[in-house]
Amino acid sequence: MIDLHIEDNVAEVVLNNPKALNSLTEADLQELSDVYTEAADRGVRALVLRGEGRGFCAGRNIRGLDPRDDDATDYLANKVTPVLQQMSTFPAPTFGAVHGVCLGVGLGLAIACDIVYVAEDATFGSPFANLGATLDSGGHSLFVERLGAHRAMDLIVTGDMISGAEAVTAGLFSRALPAEELVEFTREKARRAANGATRAFLTSRTLVQDIRDNRRGLWESVADENVAQGELCSSADYLEGFAAFNEKRKPVFTGN
Repeated sequence: MIDLHIEDNVAEVVLNNPKALNSLTEADLQELSDVYTEAADRGVRALVLRGEGRGFCAGRNIRGLDPRDDDATDYLANKVTPVLQQMSTFPAPTFGAVHGVCLGVGLGLAIACDIVYVAEDATFGSPFANLGATLDSGGHSLFVERLGAHRAMDLIVTGDMISGAEAVTAGLFSRALPAEELVEFTREKARRAANGATRAFLTSRTLVQDIRDNRRGLWESVADENVAQGELCSSADYLEGFAAFNEKRKPVFTGN
């Protein structure tokens, strides 16, 4: 079950199947996609993704699954990946609040968020060594990019887990907090973003993703920034920001 709550221009998407550690079926993935579509259609200016219960998301729900009848490529390529791509292009900043286990497809959900805050005792890694399977949903890219090839292979082959605190120290995610503070901290950051210059934030997301995905070098990225800044000059929030600065008042951004 996927719940959606919207208040003050912030959407909160909740994975709500705690008995299964929020592991996801194909139906859950479709529901998650539908919820993101609804939040976008309602024009929210920030989104929080979190899980109910003891963990964020344990990955794919494989209870009772017979691998001889399963098309894993179809599931990942046509069910999981499109949802992750949809999440990564949501038309407002997105925040993940990750506690407990975050594995497999669950890790992919976190990767698809713009900003990820984690509980200090959250659990990350690759449990697939015990299944004869391999890491999926973007895990290889994240681990190699942030941890290097040797540490990535260490986690994959041993199946060892790392804590949220270790993950942040290693550069995997944004910040680690005590579990009891995580959700409210994330909500506050999302509320702040929802009052910010949404178009400028999305421009930065495009620049960041281009550097990550296309390996843009320093001067290529500078050139991209130059163009992006010029395009923002005519936006309502850009004009408001400069007006507020000169008038020595707090800006009132509309997201345009």
